[in-house]
Amino acid sequence: MDQDVLVIGAGIVGVATAIHLLRRGRSVLLIDKNAPGRETSFGNAGIIQREGVRPHAFPRDLRTLMQVGLHLSTAARYDPFALPRVTPALLRYWWESEPHHYSHVVQSYAPLIGRSIIEHEDLITASGAEELVIKKGWYLTFRTDAKLRKEAEKAKTDYELYGINHRVVDGAELAQIEPDFQERLAGAIHWEDPWTIRDPGALVTKYFELFIAMGGRFLGGEAKGLEQDGGGWSVSVDGTRHKGREVVIALGPWAPEMLEPLGYRLPLFVKRGYHMHYGTKDGATLNNWHIDAEIGYLIAPMQRGIRLTTGAEFALRDAAPSPIQLGRAERTARGLFPLGEPLDPHPWKGARPCTPDMMPIIGPAPRHRGLWVGIGHAHHGFTLGPATGHLLAQVMTGEQPAIDIAPFAMDRFLGSRRR
Repeated sequence: MDQDVLVIGAGIVGVATAIHLLRRGRSVLLIDKNAPGRETSFGNAGIIQREGVRPHAFPRDLRTLMQVGLHLSTAARYDPFALPRVTPALLRYWWESEPHHYSHVVQSYAPLIGRSIIEHEDLITASGAEELVIKKGWYLTFRTDAKLRKEAEKAKTDYELYGINHRVVDGAELAQIEPDFQERLAGAIHWEDPWTIRDPGALVTKYFELFIAMGGRFLGGEAKGLEQDGGGWSVSVDGTRHKGREVVIALGPWAPEMLEPLGYRLPLFVKRGYHMHYGTKDGATLNNWHIDAEIGYLIAPMQRGIRLTTGAEFALRDAAPSPIQLGRAERTARGLFPLGEPLDPHPWKGARPCTPDMMPIIGPAPRHRGLWVGIGHAHHGFTLGPATGHLLAQVMTGEQPAIDIAPFAMDRFLGSRRR
């Protein structure tokens, strides 16, 4: 065998998995057709969301559904041409979001989110990436008192159940925190535990540099034709086959290309998202990360400028980009904060890999020895990449994992297990 492990996919999940395998004495070949961390790991809010014990549920109230259905929402939109392909997964997503089912999802998900800061801190320290990190949380801002009060009740419950620290900020204090806001808002929930990152792509690059410094190997090129080969696995890259005793699929939304030929048809779908960086007018300063909760976008002060990110676009992974969501978000954001000219030549577009039950798939493939997966993290891939990598490396090397990963097993989607 050329290597102990082939890791296919060099986003944050793949890179973290590779690091933790090296730490356990495994030789690793990391493969990706692009530079590490340039896809979904690159374009995100840059928040390590320790507070995110509640994954994004499918909306169940009629008003929100009507807004999305009539294309009136900034937070979510859909491409009608994608509906025939994604409707079965979305129906299950809606079903799993029913309150009783969703409560079980949160119970399983909370311990995984609980590992987020712990695991990132480990890799941040080891890679020397401290200069990218801000440890003062982020703000979920509201335009109406009623919505702020409702969210404050949920935040109180999350503190009582999961120890998520927060405080409620009224409109007057928020105006002091962000004196260059041009509108008076009702207030915000200040989530105090999360860390924010000045450049998410740069953080993944630092993790990758750590992987190389530890003796890992990287191969640039598209992996094709994954198959069992003797006592292990092999894959072709640019016409050359590379072998490993085991293989990890960490390809995010591209995982079906590897898994479906092996008989694993999973109900994966994507939520696409966009971002753009902007300058500021008249020396204005944005001091913190803010999600405009009632509209559905984020603005954040990053190294490349003020990053504006959109909500979710339900579309096929490779469909042409749409300017609608980013355009709507930009118009609203300009009313809140004096954004300057765009700093990017065109918007960045990425695809979040999602599962209908809002939880990732972490662990062994049930029908093939030596095949492992870490996919389907939806909105929390950046948050959960290091935790996923550590858990995979633990179970692959016979260690007791830090948390129970049974809820994240692939076979929950293959008809062989019922929750």
